[in-house]
Amino acid sequence: MATMESLIGLVNRIQRACTALGDYGGADNNSFSSLWEALPSVAVVGGQSSGKSSVLESIVGRDFLPRGSGIVTRRPLVLQLYKTEDGDQEYAEFTHLPKRRFTDFAMVRKEIQDETDRMTGRSKQISPVPIHLSIYSPHVVNLTLIDLPGLTKVAVEGQPESIVQDIETMVRSYVEKPNSIILAISPANQDIATSDAIKLSREVDPSVLKNPVYNITATGERTFGVLTKLDLMDKGTNALDVLEGRSYRLQHPWVGIVNRSQADINKNVDMIIARRKEREYFATSPDYGHLASKMGSEYLAKLLSKHLETVIRARIPSITSLINKSIDELESELDHLGRPIAVDAGAQLYTVLELCRAFDRIFKEHLDGGRPGGDRIYGVFDNQLPAALRKLPFDRHLSLQNVRKVVSEADGYQPHLIAPEQGYRRLIESSLNYFRGPAEASVDAELKRFPTLQAEIAAASNEALEKFREDSRRAVVRLVDMEASYLTVDFFRKLPQEVEKGQNPAAASTADRYSEGHFRRIGSNVSSYVGMVSETLRNTIPKAVVHCQVREAKQNLLNYFYTQIGKKEVKQLSQLLDEDPALMERRQQCAKRLELYKTARDEIDSVSWAR
Repeated sequence: MATMESLIGLVNRIQRACTALGDYGGADNNSFSSLWEALPSVAVVGGQSSGKSSVLESIVGRDFLPRGSGIVTRRPLVLQLYKTEDGDQEYAEFTHLPKRRFTDFAMVRKEIQDETDRMTGRSKQISPVPIHLSIYSPHVVNLTLIDLPGLTKVAVEGQPESIVQDIETMVRSYVEKPNSIILAISPANQDIATSDAIKLSREVDPSVLKNPVYNITATGERTFGVLTKLDLMDKGTNALDVLEGRSYRLQHPWVGIVNRSQADINKNVDMIIARRKEREYFATSPDYGHLASKMGSEYLAKLLSKHLETVIRARIPSITSLINKSIDELESELDHLGRPIAVDAGAQLYTVLELCRAFDRIFKEHLDGGRPGGDRIYGVFDNQLPAALRKLPFDRHLSLQNVRKVVSEADGYQPHLIAPEQGYRRLIESSLNYFRGPAEASVDAELKRFPTLQAEIAAASNEALEKFREDSRRAVVRLVDMEASYLTVDFFRKLPQEVEKGQNPAAASTADRYSEGHFRRIGSNVSSYVGMVSETLRNTIPKAVVHCQVREAKQNLLNYFYTQIGKKEVKQLSQLLDEDPALMERRQQCAKRLELYKTARDEIDSVSWAR
């Protein structure tokens, strides 16, 4: 079962992780869901001189907060209290100084001031980045309080006029969230209707609870009212109307506090002695004696601790749901953006080679049809190559006039027994040369279409693919040349001859060698042969390219990448991984926020929950 100590300690650890990883709540969250805002916390709100700092010191039992005139608290102070065993030494730790323990609380005060100045400078500006202070003491209860800058109505010298609104905006960012418990501190010697803390809590926590039986209406389900300076009220007056809820009733009880007087502060009166004096004041007061058991800083601390534990227990399921949902969303975005790139050379080389492997894998998937585009490769041979062959100018090349010219130039007046062999050869060779262009283009269309992932990978891949393209081009050109040169005697023997019955073929050939019919038959025979070769090339080129050269590209591309990348120097590797600064910044933000949510998930998993 989770104890009060483990629940409040759990939230404390998650809050420290939030601060370390840049989640401060409010508006500056880079569009991420804020885990800080989902965590229950007690926000201490009050106007300047309301006694806010004295209340916190009374709860802790130590002097540790900076004092002075004007705005003293200029950064949120997340005060995490841990109860230790009786007799243990008290000490304090800051998150920004993890290896240092403070046993002198005067030095704690100085460090708060110095850390504030480090963030805001010595001007009187404010900052939303919190300071985390943990105090371990046998004199405290397990509790977390967030001390916020005091609400003010005017800017002091050295502050911009906007400081009044800036402080209110910061305070509102803490108290508006539904998981915030508001500790509204008001001085008893001022009219409660003018209290800055009550005015703000009424705006952000307006919920109303009505009891028709007793005709009672109470407001503020998240607000605890604290009334300070009861001992400084005018003689003959008291604050019972407020404490007993008649002038302004809250759903939670009001608690009265008697802080140390300024004379006690000047004399450095011990806080433990001051607590005893406070108990004596209420016990002996004629006005407040009947309320003594529910008054004072010790009672307030126990009341807040118990309520905070209850709220945390109720909110854990929704916090867990937010964490799991945010982890899924951030991992999905990081998958899209790519994981952060390491700074050491070995990790950078690994990243580059992984990109090469990814490119190689996608390249192979395209070829094998596993990705869109593989069908286009085969479409080149099934559609583009036949279409290109059909557009070749064979009609013009095998016209009667051109056939007569080529045959006459090739054979001259030499007689031929069966057909004008040299003329046929010349016509077929020149016709088949037309196949070179479409054959080469089919290889270009296949291998030059692949996109690049990075400039260097693109250069390496293009260089490799160009080599494979040239190999493929030479292969298909050889196919064309083979078809053009493989004209056997059998080819000429099988050519159809038109001779009259009883006429000698040689004589007929000689008589007919200059007739138009003779040249038309030659053109027709060449056209038939070219058609046969065209069909052969349609079937042969895909096999030559896809089943040989492309497969070779698949096998050799990754090795080629490795060879090229292996030549890079360390500095060049860093340059290879240069990215858009905005993308890098977003990735870093996602990675930090993901680390935060996983840390929070692990912290919650480490706590044993009661069923």
